[in-house]
Amino acid sequence: MPSSSSRVRVVIIDYGLGNLYSVKQACAHSGLQAEITSALSDVMAADAVILPGVGAFGDAMATLRQLNLDTGIREFVASGKPLLGICLGMQLLMSESHEFGRHDGLGIVPGRVVRLDGAAVGPRRFKVPQIGWNAIHKARSASEQPDPWQGTLLDGVADGEPMYFIHSYVVEPSDPQVVLSSSLYGSLQFCSSLRYGNVMACQFHPERSGPRGLDVYRTWARLIINGEAV
Repeated sequence: MPSSSSRVRVVIIDYGLGNLYSVKQACAHSGLQAEITSALSDVMAADAVILPGVGAFGDAMATLRQLNLDTGIREFVASGKPLLGICLGMQLLMSESHEFGRHDGLGIVPGRVVRLDGAAVGPRRFKVPQIGWNAIHKARSASEQPDPWQGTLLDGVADGEPMYFIHSYVVEPSDPQVVLSSSLYGSLQFCSSLRYGNVMACQFHPERSGPRGLDVYRTWARLIINGEAV
């Protein structure tokens, strides 16, 4: 792994869905030089990959397959190099989604994607999609360490820190031990970030979450440089 951020080659995967330039700017703020590409060869040559996304799961998977990026992403993760999934990018990592029917996902993280339903407190229903700020909380099941966020992209983030969300679906990992943070929407508790080996992912958008969100990128950059993101 390169010994400085200027030598780390980060690729942001472009498959037609996502706020790619906001992610690229967040990388620049964290000291990472990132390129936006849909070329499989660029993905495979990268030191680290970001899979962003906003939109429909089925359309996203269809485009990834057309570009042969579905196989490429699986091979990249299998190589042991770090990957960061954001919002829809997190959902695509799962085994399957139930958004407008059933769709196979990348199958990297065992689990499924389900609608953000049941979000109610008493007679009040919470609107779907969730758009706006919501707190993330430490999932104690994620680790036996005193601080389950230590050594992850949330290292240094305060428990209960608000992050920016925009989504109608959530992930349900098969293994609760991979869940890093959970969030509440009404009475519904859902997984808002996870770590699965060299894969880290978040349902919220750190690039739209102010200074603390940029800290998430800085932490991920540090983990990559120090070889701790694998």
